Amino acid sequence: MAHTQRIPVVAGVLLAAGGGRRLGGRPKALLEHRGRPLVEHAVRALRNGGCGPVHVVLGAAAEEVGELAELSACEVTVNPSWEEGMGSSLRAGLASLSGSDADAALVLLVDQPGIGAEAVARVRSAYRSRSSLAAAAYDGERGHPVLFGADHWEAVAAGAVGDQGARAYLRAHRDAITLVECSDVARAHDIDTAADLRHLK
Repeated sequence: MAHTQRIPVVAGVLLAAGGGRRLGGRPKALLEHRGRPLVEHAVRALRNGGCGPVHVVLGAAAEEVGELAELSACEVTVNPSWEEGMGSSLRAGLASLSGSDADAALVLLVDQPGIGAEAVARVRSAYRSRSSLAAAAYDGERGHPVLFGADHWEAVAAGAVGDQGARAYLRAHRDAITLVECSDVARAHDIDTAADLRHLK
């Protein structure tokens, strides 16, 4: 009997818990983009980019997001500590994958609507093994999305505090990261302030 090789499972992890403090307290997941909540666009980018299952971490106004956004095909985790910063949401997202058959997590932020399925697919295709580390690059600068092979999850979670997320871990493992240039297919701007809302047009 021929041995069929198992296709690696790359789960999408969408961090969508932010309260939009500098946006007057408007939860980022619910900012409107092309007539739908931003969180739906990010979920679609992950799914169309080849990630599955898709895990979504909510926090601010989680109940409202659940009612207004179509997330029925996603695994939704609510981070009760979302106000501590992105690190706690990254920990919650990785924890939601424990015990699953995922080989890697591809992490995307909800407030970067300029990053779509093409960039996700490119970074996903950099997966080689459970020890893979890869990230999108924009003109050579590391950005999102970021792919963490399962071998890294425990250490990434241990260092994910405050608003740091995985920054310190990625800095420490700089030489192991495969950078995937995406500036020709994506724009890496964040929606942080009222002035940034123009990117949603």
